[in-house]
Amino acid sequence: MTRLLPGDRAPELDLRTITGAPAPLPDPAGRLVHVQFRRFAGCPVCNLHLRSFVLGADRLAAIGVQEMVFFHSSVDELLEHAADLPLPIVADPEKRWYRRFGVEQGKRAMLDPRSWPAILAGSARSLARLVTGRGRAPKLFPDGGRWGLPADFLVGPDGTVLAAHYGEHADDQWSLAEVVTLATAAAPATPTPETSKIGFGSGIRT
Repeated sequence: MTRLLPGDRAPELDLRTITGAPAPLPDPAGRLVHVQFRRFAGCPVCNLHLRSFVLGADRLAAIGVQEMVFFHSSVDELLEHAADLPLPIVADPEKRWYRRFGVEQGKRAMLDPRSWPAILAGSARSLARLVTGRGRAPKLFPDGGRWGLPADFLVGPDGTVLAAHYGEHADDQWSLAEVVTLATAAAPATPTPETSKIGFGSGIRT
């Protein structure tokens, strides 16, 4: 699959979240969009990771960042596992958009030792929620499999990819702090709605 690089145009999207809300790309309000590609519904590592973005939602909003989170699971599954996450979540069980963004999979997702601390921490949290009746166990054989790799993109108001990261294992993704740093660095070069018609350069490279 072809990977997207800073300076490339991101695919234009006119999608719906699992709750039916619009999920466009680029953002018509002129915000930066942090596009996250996570794994399957109920993925312990994904859920642990996304909690930090829920806690940091006000911080992201203050610097003009909109989230867009993809899972390769069905809407029904995601409503069971992620309905309590106040984030724009998009279901892509056929991995159509994963392919368009060049997001890969591989057994290194979970076999890489660097992912094990997050797997253990996320699994412990998920087990505690399951025991207390606040969570559900993921499917034994989830849509898209268990070997998906994460990816992150920061997309400007004109649809330009400002920064991109393709994970090497299940916990290799941008932290909230990294997104804030990238978005803050991009802000001076980010076009206004008036100047976005002109376009701009390649932006940040990572």
